[in-house]
Amino acid sequence: QVQVVESGGGLVQPGESLRLSCTISGTNFGELAMGWFRQAPGNKRELLACISRSIQTTNILASVKGRITLDRDNVAKTFSLRMTNSKPEDTAMYYCAARLTRAIFNCPGTENDYNYWGQGTQVTVSS
Repeated sequence: QVQVVESGGGLVQPGESLRLSCTISGTNFGELAMGWFRQAPGNKRELLACISRSIQTTNILASVKGRITLDRDNVAKTFSLRMTNSKPEDTAMYYCAARLTRAIFNCPGTENDYNYWGQGTQVTVSS
């Protein structure tokens, strides 16, 4: 059984950085394309960033480009997102998602592309 677990959410001051981590169990991490999504109240869930199995392909939402860094280690089986200069509009539930795929360079772009989801971790940016 594949399990996806996020950690690292909480209350963040505007302008501060935050780091979210995702751990996967129950499957071969190296066969997964990974993504971070977020959903603010009243909004649809949106893809923030994704990374391919090979780590060579990444896509980041244009509105947060420059503030987000992805870190994937296929040996340590870790996947994380770092966001700098947090803003109140970053307040949302953040989800880690995974897609089992043979495509080494594919970075899945839509919610329906992902097989496995975590429960989410809440990030609140407020002073």
